[in-house]
Amino acid sequence: MHRGITLGGFQALYWWEWLHRLLARGVGLVIALPFFWLLAKGRIRAGQRVPLGALPVLVAAQGALGWYMVQSGLSVRTDVSQYRLVAHLLLALVIFVGAVWGATTLARERRAATCRADDRADDRADDRATRSFSIAATALAALAFLTIASGGFVAGLDAGKVYNEFPLMGGQLMPREYDQLAPLWRNWFENPAAAQFNHRLLAVLTLLATWGLWLAGRRALAGAPARAARAAALIVGFQVALGITTLLGSVPVAVAALHQLGAVALLAAALVLANEARASVRDQVPGLTPPRATRPSAVPGRPS
Repeated sequence: MHRGITLGGFQALYWWEWLHRLLARGVGLVIALPFFWLLAKGRIRAGQRVPLGALPVLVAAQGALGWYMVQSGLSVRTDVSQYRLVAHLLLALVIFVGAVWGATTLARERRAATCRADDRADDRADDRATRSFSIAATALAALAFLTIASGGFVAGLDAGKVYNEFPLMGGQLMPREYDQLAPLWRNWFENPAAAQFNHRLLAVLTLLATWGLWLAGRRALAGAPARAARAAALIVGFQVALGITTLLGSVPVAVAALHQLGAVALLAAALVLANEARASVRDQVPGLTPPRATRPSAVPGRPS
């Protein structure tokens, strides 16, 4: 794969890997140390201990899975297994989803605690989302998650190096070798052409779904849900443009990295939208009342 590589070329690969491992350990410390300190001080209420405690456990599992992924490229293969690569990516996304969802929930609770009860009632009147919109927002977050997962197989198979054109692939919408492996499902995970086509298809669906949801909720949404919907609609446009640029340029590293960053930003916006929309629906269901106003704690999660 790297025949004729120079010492400088090897050093470039080495430092990227070293920096990634160092940042990963930093993430573990940032998540674990505050959690255990706040837990020891009794400043995390009972209902938050399990979801917050899952984060450091998942980070530890992510480190083990990272080594398992790297190990696959140390013997027979010259690169890591695409299955292990995507598993490593998905676990990172699960950690990210848990962090964003929890942060959005805590931020909304703090925002509600600092508002007067009548202000919250007015906000709910202006910020009502239908149950169907809440379901659609959750489905959008799931679609963004799935699209990122498909991008992992594109990266793991070096599928961005083939069919560097858009929107066609070899003069047609679907590549000729899409189903060259048997059974059919193997193509989705082991055939570079099929992996790229699937990622393209999911990306276009994500674009249409995001813009459709934003347009559908323009008049019904206000406050945080409206801001999240606008952010998602803006990010997804840039994200698709970055994806096409990455493909046409045969995967330049800088653009590809921005494309990955855009994917995470889109997922975050979709998660905030789903979280806020779900809360809006819950607050307007008959028989349910919003949390009573309390004095905000010095630390999110501290019992009032």
